[in-house]
Amino acid sequence: MIALITEWKDADGTIKTRDANSDLGGTMRLGAQSSDVAKGTLAHQIYGDVVTERHRHRYEANVNYLDTLRKAGLVISALTQREQLTEIVELPQTVHPWYIGVQFHPEFKSTPWNGHPLFNAFVKAAIVHQKKA
Repeated sequence: MIALITEWKDADGTIKTRDANSDLGGTMRLGAQSSDVAKGTLAHQIYGDVVTERHRHRYEANVNYLDTLRKAGLVISALTQREQLTEIVELPQTVHPWYIGVQFHPEFKSTPWNGHPLFNAFVKAAIVHQKKA
């Protein structure tokens, strides 16, 4: 499902391509990206309608598999506003109490004094789970 970025548009709109054997220069997705978050999801409980997060990676979810994954129960809960790239996936809370995966780096915006909302939500969910046990 995850693959190296092989095609993108540069700042002037020129389409650039790379294959697995080429120099990887220029293929990295860097910086802040804004995404729309689907209502009724765990991600929406954590972030609200829109999330802006930092990136530093060369991988993207392969859109050819998204329908199959959705049919199997995976929720695509956030997509970038510009390119509609997958940013957050999760399982419904009826399947798992707290299962979420993100494409960005929440650790880039977290400090010991001001934890990232994703980390804070995970700790809170763990405490709730522990109290139920």
